[in-house]
Amino acid sequence: MKKAEVVFVPAPIISHLVSTVQVAKLLAERDERLSITFLIMKIRVDSQVDSYIDSVSAACKLIRFIDLPEQEPDPNQPSKFIFSMIETQKPHVKKEVSKLVSQSDSSPDSPKLAGFVLDMFCTPMIDVANEFGVPSYVFFTSGAAFLGLQFYIQALHDEQKVDPTEFKDSDAELALSCLANPLPAKVLPSAVIDKEWLPVLLGLARRFRETKGIMVNTFEELESYAVNSFSNGNTPPVYPVGPILNLNSDDDHDMESNKSNTYKDIKQWLDEQPQSSVVFLCFGSRGCFGADQVKEIACGLEQSGCRFLWSLRQPPPQGKTGAPSDYDNPQEVLPEGFLARTTEIGKVIGWAPQIDILAHSSIGGFVSHCGWNSVLESIWFDVPIAAWPLYAEQQFNAFEMIVELGLGVEIKMDYRMKLNAEESESTNVTAREIERGIRSLMELDKDKKMKLKEMSERSRKALMNGGSSYAWSGRLIQDMVDNML
Repeated sequence: MKKAEVVFVPAPIISHLVSTVQVAKLLAERDERLSITFLIMKIRVDSQVDSYIDSVSAACKLIRFIDLPEQEPDPNQPSKFIFSMIETQKPHVKKEVSKLVSQSDSSPDSPKLAGFVLDMFCTPMIDVANEFGVPSYVFFTSGAAFLGLQFYIQALHDEQKVDPTEFKDSDAELALSCLANPLPAKVLPSAVIDKEWLPVLLGLARRFRETKGIMVNTFEELESYAVNSFSNGNTPPVYPVGPILNLNSDDDHDMESNKSNTYKDIKQWLDEQPQSSVVFLCFGSRGCFGADQVKEIACGLEQSGCRFLWSLRQPPPQGKTGAPSDYDNPQEVLPEGFLARTTEIGKVIGWAPQIDILAHSSIGGFVSHCGWNSVLESIWFDVPIAAWPLYAEQQFNAFEMIVELGLGVEIKMDYRMKLNAEESESTNVTAREIERGIRSLMELDKDKKMKLKEMSERSRKALMNGGSSYAWSGRLIQDMVDNML
């Protein structure tokens, strides 16, 4: 059987890259006709991507990785750099794919180019796929309802001539075909209501419409209402193939030095705690707060009386962009005596191996920024979530989890950080609000617990032979292979 070459172009963002590699593995393991090549964009200052690719290359022989030329981030436009970088990488992608096509032409046994799979941010590469006369598919690393929102906002702007930035600070409620409940404008993603970022969001949605299909990191049972909303033929076919999670922690335990040792210390502490007794606070790879908000969190935790494991990260220096780092001494930012008073029930850590922690039997609740990967992980491990979104589409994800799906509780659903900045646009969440949210999380009613447990079981069944995501990925593979006929 002739092999089909599928070229993946992931975004150079570690959270996107990890899930894109996982979905590629899933497809390659599913059908031996698929030959998969990744073209890796690199930012010179980001060693995380290099470390991750090295670890995957050593462990997985089903995927070939080709590095594209490294680029320096633009200090004047750090937030938009990813998008300008993707545009400038088009000639390099074309060059590498030309080599693949030449190899295929020169050898009858070589796989034939069947299409591109592009990260949701890499839509400029559709132009390159078109030059080779092959279709493009998008891998959408967020949920189906958020994909529906992007199409809704784009149609609202382009067809009804409504300016979505006017929803900023509005009490309006929007009726979307991908949601059963009206969406409050106050939880719209930051990019929708920001004049600088709205054109980027609109441009992505317009290009999604040009693709042959969109893989979404979700499963039909979780977002059935949203998935069904795409059946009207107004968009390309949507394939819910998730949950795509990186459950193999060996892939990233060595991405930074001492991480494995750090987890041993955390695991030892968790092993000593009663089952489902610990609330875990973690806010993603970019989640951090100013000193005043940190003190409110500490007071809220202490007042709740709950056992806790808190991943506390330090913001980049004032005026600098970049990822948070660990504190050398967290005592300097915590209330005086906090660590001593809570030593019996709590542990403050820096970087957190989130998958390993959520999988531990002593974890009973998860205070999260509601990044989509974190949402899927909380469901997979049957750990209820308390929503404290920060940026991007996290406010929307929080609304979906709490209101639409009834699978979580609220800390502050409309809390919002400035786009690509560490300062908050919202007033600090008070210790009292945090305490209330944590108590509500750790004393979750039986109906919500049962609902989450059922969804957790469905998330696992979806990926098994006969499951919904297994069936959808089979249809997608067939479509890719048919492209070569």
